[in-house]
Amino acid sequence: MNDDERQLLRGRVYGAEPGQPGPLPGQTYAELVGGPLDGLLLDVTGWTQDEIDTGVALQTELGQHGPGGRALYDPRPGDPGRFDWTGDSP
Repeated sequence: MNDDERQLLRGRVYGAEPGQPGPLPGQTYAELVGGPLDGLLLDVTGWTQDEIDTGVALQTELGQHGPGGRALYDPRPGDPGRFDWTGDSP
């Protein structure tokens, strides 16, 4: 992915359909930092603290494993508004 493609992802919501609006009022988002989904927002509205602490494995074709692969993100200690990339998984 080149820099122009990365800029297109920044501020968009992971899993949203193309053309849908960005972040919605009243929702809670965490920014994905690093890795193939860098700059996307993850909707964590209604997640429990345990669910947030566990981190996420998000399906993406942009990671090193291609279609069906997952990008792994863990919450940043002391900054619940950011999840840091920890690697890719098949």
